[in-house]
Amino acid sequence: MSGYDQEPDRVWDEYEWERFLQQQDHKTEKYMELLEKYLDHPQRDQIIAREMGWTQLLNGDTWSDEVDALLAEESGESEASAAENEAPSVDGFEDHALYRAAFALTVWIDQVFDEQPALQNEPAAVKLATHSALASAKLAAALSDDDVDEIGMTIAYLKRALKAITVSMEAGAQLLADALITPRQHEVLQQRLFEVRDGIITLMGQYRGEWLRRFGSL
Repeated sequence: MSGYDQEPDRVWDEYEWERFLQQQDHKTEKYMELLEKYLDHPQRDQIIAREMGWTQLLNGDTWSDEVDALLAEESGESEASAAENEAPSVDGFEDHALYRAAFALTVWIDQVFDEQPALQNEPAAVKLATHSALASAKLAAALSDDDVDEIGMTIAYLKRALKAITVSMEAGAQLLADALITPRQHEVLQQRLFEVRDGIITLMGQYRGEWLRRFGSL
């Protein structure tokens, strides 16, 4: 966690994890902007390393580890090992009912796109597809690790998944208002979105309750 190191023997809460994740968002956005800007520049790697503050790489060392770590943090990968505890746990995020509901939502949206290819060029439809997929990714990150020391991180990822679902709801409403989907399609979409939203809210409550039980305050 370069630039935002966790203090030894202190567990981060959801708000500290949220600040860290926001910082990683900014870093990733900056890296992607620099990569696009200097893609064909003969000294691309050196320029990007300097702009990103990766001073240790300016001597010509490989920077793949820095990039891999940056993108891994953005995608929700964590090196924290799983531990037995009393927080909600599952064998894997793929088996969790909430993740399955979110994944089924993305599959349903893909089917609608297949049936109505013109939607792929509509901004509201793109927003719906992008943010529903983002919600699945954030849920995968949240449900991948039940380590007691990472409850705050789990809640932070759940909050991000909830935000993505909220944006998806707004996009769905816009598609209906523009008559780009039928009322029946919107009804099904809303049912699926509410199922995921309510599941996230319930799970957040469970993890917050576990945090309070273990640490006494948020």
